Amino acid sequence: VQLQASGGGLVQVGGSLRLSCAASGIFFSVNGMFWYRQAPGKQRELVAGITSGDRTNYGDSVKGRFTISRENAKMVYLQMNNLKPEDTAVYYCNSKIAPVPGSTYDYWGQGTQVTVSS
Repeated sequence: VQLQASGGGLVQVGGSLRLSCAASGIFFSVNGMFWYRQAPGKQRELVAGITSGDRTNYGDSVKGRFTISRENAKMVYLQMNNLKPEDTAVYYCNSKIAPVPGSTYDYWGQGTQVTVSS
């Protein structure tokens, strides 16, 4: 199982970016997909998550600006609007995947850099 994240880049304050994360490989089910971020000198924090039932949750700092969505069980997007300098971080895709029934593991993508310039 692999997660491939893409879509990061450099954007000005107030701009938008859309991140994508694709899961590939053979597995039984995807039980949730999430975006985390880590800024230099800070701990990794949850940005947004979406369950297999399409329930979503967001970190307080991104509510109202970011939207997580799924195209299908293997593809998730993070639409980021009204970006702020404090959104600058490496963004990581995470998924709770069951490779076989009855077992679920965390998988991580490689990270994609988002830089918001003022």
